[in-house]
Amino acid sequence: MKPETNTDEIVNRVAGSVLQVFDLEDYYPEGERVPLDISQWLWEGFVLREKEFREALKTHDWQQYQGKYVALHCSTDAIVPAWAYMLVTVYLQPFAKKIVQGKKENIDILLYQEILDNLDYTAYSGKPVIIKGCSRKPVPQEAYVMAAQKLMPFAKSIMFGEACSSVPLYKKKA
Repeated sequence: MKPETNTDEIVNRVAGSVLQVFDLEDYYPEGERVPLDISQWLWEGFVLREKEFREALKTHDWQQYQGKYVALHCSTDAIVPAWAYMLVTVYLQPFAKKIVQGKKENIDILLYQEILDNLDYTAYSGKPVIIKGCSRKPVPQEAYVMAAQKLMPFAKSIMFGEACSSVPLYKKKA
């Protein structure tokens, strides 16, 4: 009696395909993101008195922002002149990795914009690309939109998700 052979071998078709995975998590810049509320230097949190504002900035401990990404904002409804954010930036610049005006979430949007603007996409030319959807890092939704725009001139097609379960987004016209 001849032993049975199993011809139903499991084949990983994804590993053998030309499908290229574009994982935004691979480009996530490490580093602490911190908000900096300038209302702490306004009189009663609402009024900018220039002399007091400048004095408060001179005495603030700026070294605590060493190597961090900082988002400047005002948590009150104060009307803050543009020069005030610029002056805070002057003090922060020697310490912070990057400074943005706005919410903490704006940091990652700006960082991804810079990163995606400087990538070489030629490796994706004429190939199907899947923009990986699941990530353990806080990749902003805006980064996915930017990635799709950057990949479109190169990719044969673009999908979103995982190789086993993806949503088709774009197919280059022949």
